[in-house]
Amino acid sequence: MTGLHAAAAAAGLSRDWEDADGRAHRVSDDVLAAVLARLDTTPPARPFVVAVAGEPIALPPALPAGPAMLLAEDGSEAAVARGAGGTLSPVHAIGYHRLVIGGAEVDLAVAPARCPAAPPGRGWAAAVQVPALRGDTPRAFGDVGALADAALAFGTAGADALAISPTHALFPADPTRYSPYAPSTRLFHNVLLADPALVGHHLPPEAEHDLIDWQAAIPRRLQALRGVFDTLDDPRRAALQAYRNDRGPALEAHARFDALHGVFHAGDGARGWQEWPSAYRDPDGPAVARFAAEQPHGVAFFAFLQWLTELGLAAAQEAARSRMRIGLIADLAIGMDAGGSHGWSRPGELLTGLTVGAPPDPLGPDGQNWGIAALDPFALRRTGFAPWAETIRVALAHAGGIRIDHALGLKRLWVVPEGAAADQGVYLDMPFNEMLAVLRIEAHRAGALVIGEDLGTVPPGFRNTLAAQGLLGMRVLPFERDRSGRFTDPAGWDAEAVAMTGTHDTPTLAGWWRGRDIAWNRALGRGLAGDDADATRAAERDALWQAVDGDAPAPEVPPIDRIIAHVAAAPGPLAIVPVEDLAGLEEQPNLPGTIDEHPNWRRRLPATTDALLAEPAVAARTALLTRLRPGQDPR
Repeated sequence: MTGLHAAAAAAGLSRDWEDADGRAHRVSDDVLAAVLARLDTTPPARPFVVAVAGEPIALPPALPAGPAMLLAEDGSEAAVARGAGGTLSPVHAIGYHRLVIGGAEVDLAVAPARCPAAPPGRGWAAAVQVPALRGDTPRAFGDVGALADAALAFGTAGADALAISPTHALFPADPTRYSPYAPSTRLFHNVLLADPALVGHHLPPEAEHDLIDWQAAIPRRLQALRGVFDTLDDPRRAALQAYRNDRGPALEAHARFDALHGVFHAGDGARGWQEWPSAYRDPDGPAVARFAAEQPHGVAFFAFLQWLTELGLAAAQEAARSRMRIGLIADLAIGMDAGGSHGWSRPGELLTGLTVGAPPDPLGPDGQNWGIAALDPFALRRTGFAPWAETIRVALAHAGGIRIDHALGLKRLWVVPEGAAADQGVYLDMPFNEMLAVLRIEAHRAGALVIGEDLGTVPPGFRNTLAAQGLLGMRVLPFERDRSGRFTDPAGWDAEAVAMTGTHDTPTLAGWWRGRDIAWNRALGRGLAGDDADATRAAERDALWQAVDGDAPAPEVPPIDRIIAHVAAAPGPLAIVPVEDLAGLEEQPNLPGTIDEHPNWRRRLPATTDALLAEPAVAARTALLTRLRPGQDPR
């Protein structure tokens, strides 16, 4: 092994990897060297040890001998006895503590053995894209007010939960950046979702269309919200100030970023802070301090929007919990835009000069580069995993559950040097055990269930590890087939997973049945829609219908009710059905592999949630789900 290969292995880079078809691949030395040059592998000042509450604690071998003292998170101190084999006696207090052993210090995270379980029985949930929702007052896109209404409506219809698209902060000054999976930061929320009705203001009605015109709608919404802020009364200004005091420097940095981004994007089209004048690239520098002092109203406006959005999310979860056992299920994106708020205010926490994606596979022979940054595994160790804990805490502040996008990223990330092709990457190990322990602690404190998106090619044992720690997997109808391509019986799907008819990235049931995705791919000239695509889909329809109904011929009309009932037979605690499937819609929210070619993240639902659920066909489907999955085990 060369010095380069040894250094790569020590940094957690996998020189050899296996693709979805079982073929072996070897990463070139050039790629290894390029990625290594971008990693800061400086070790942490203190070891970070994870333990399960009530179980003996295994210590790193290099620690000195001597008595052990536990400095608990609550400020208390207690001696901890040493056990056999260098272990310590169990600690029962869940949380983040510190051990002092013979003069050495160790960070100790004591986690429950498992994440909180879903409520007993077999329930169901709907999934929605928040901007797609319509409220009683016409709006250009949905907000947290429409979300609260939707939660009440679905709860009344019998749902246990409502899974929503990510609410991470975007770039308010740039209306071209509306994908919920490429946020500015995951530590704050998308202020465009704010509903000023919570502070006594009602925005005027807007023209509604089937597709959101973000370029027109975002500036209009910000202008209207600025008018609300300018006329805020004294009690609410005092409440806003209390919120700013509570959230402290992190909120102020984010508000300053949004205000500065508005200035520099309007001036020269800067997309991220790396394109700002150099004096403003330092969040703690004199130029930024001077800007905040000279533009206090502008900074306060973005702090106000965060406060208003948080009030709305809290109200939406309160509405959901008034009718549902779980409430909202938040969605956590895998990373963030390196040019955003997190990268500007806390750059040391992110991988620098590297983006994440996926290696080549049958569906993406060139690989995928998502153009986003991720938390740096070495920085996580140096900071005691505080950024990861904070990320989960924010996501669960107003939710009863969380879905972790690309959960494989907890174990390893495909990282690509900036500017390189997606296939010029390498797998980087993440601190899997530590990240899972922190996740269990935060989920325990929030009393929230955790869903890990475990789709695609995952390492052997990965799903079992998640299940053993109480994370629910995802079993999505289009992907649940045997080696011969036949659809498997949902009754045999994993009990430790949620069952789904589809996701925001898959065709809707009606769209799949009618080949709408094939038509889109063909119109866009994509290789996924070859000459045999129609014949292949016809065979797939027959295969699905055979799984649903035996040997009867497949109907021409999409048998949505029968397919939903089919998926509802899964043994997991939740069956999640996108609202597009409940409503029988053909178009999907997102077509993977496209940006502007397909109207991703722009589709509106055809009516308010109340009106949709009142339609006979939709009401019959929610009643069917409630009958088949009543939420409580009938036994």
